[in-house]
Amino acid sequence: MARSDRATVTLELAFTPPYDWNSMIAFLAARAIPTVEVVEDERYRRTIDIEGRHGTIEVVPGGRGDALTATIRFPEASAVPPIVGRIRRVFDLDTDVGPMSAHLSADPVLAPLVAARPGLRVPGAWDGFELAVRAMLGQQITLSGARLLIGRLVEAHGERLHARSRGEAAGLSMVFPTTERVASADLTRLGMPRARAAAISAMAAVAGGDPDLFRPDGSLDAAIARLTALPGVGDWTAHYVAMRALRDPDAFPAADVGLLRAMAGPDGLRPTLAALLARAERWRPWRAYAAQHLWTELAAGGAKLRESRVLPNDAGDVRMPLS
Repeated sequence: MARSDRATVTLELAFTPPYDWNSMIAFLAARAIPTVEVVEDERYRRTIDIEGRHGTIEVVPGGRGDALTATIRFPEASAVPPIVGRIRRVFDLDTDVGPMSAHLSADPVLAPLVAARPGLRVPGAWDGFELAVRAMLGQQITLSGARLLIGRLVEAHGERLHARSRGEAAGLSMVFPTTERVASADLTRLGMPRARAAAISAMAAVAGGDPDLFRPDGSLDAAIARLTALPGVGDWTAHYVAMRALRDPDAFPAADVGLLRAMAGPDGLRPTLAALLARAERWRPWRAYAAQHLWTELAAGGAKLRESRVLPNDAGDVRMPLS
């Protein structure tokens, strides 16, 4: 059921319970892009840009426990259905977590995590290009460091939210820069290594010429091959993009330092990359959800992960990008 007044539409977006809203909103809050996204009071809000037209969305928990409430403010009513589709992907509303939970619970390490958060979902992305830029900026730096850089990028090369869209948009003032703006920008001024700046600009140029680049198409292996062909995109970045933007449930950024840390034994020794990949074979075809459970438990303190020895480490510590 929806109600509308001019350019504003509010509707209920149904899902199959359970749904872990707290974990979803915490993940998005930690990675929110300044001036583009705001997470507060259990509300997620962001600016949107569709073919040069600006608007905002707001998502909160629904009252029945089987839906989220979304408010869309956009000047074109015809854009509402595709906007709803994107919101559903961001909040992973079309997944029935029952089969996934049953499968992952067969692993003794994941079983207590699934039991603690049976409604955990994999957060999606509003836009594949935006996520790819975010992932590349975040290579080998902290979440806070990545947020600082992407905030600078938006401030320097994004576009001001159209005045007509600002009504009830406190904290939201910019839309994410287009592929054309990023491709032509001198990103070294933002305080990142020259090689990474060049890679992001080059990736933006490729993305600008291929609107299907970040859309699901074919197998996971094909997607990873397509993404790793982009400048500056390695296996970790490709799997992270496949996981959140392409919505592939089996994507698995195995080189992520958080996953390696999560699977360490009580003595703190982390597994080798090969050992983690071997263990993750039993999690197929739901490796993305296994990764999300491990990240979430680690962020919460990792108590359940510390209760059991997981994998041996036979090659010393591994230093990889942060999620």
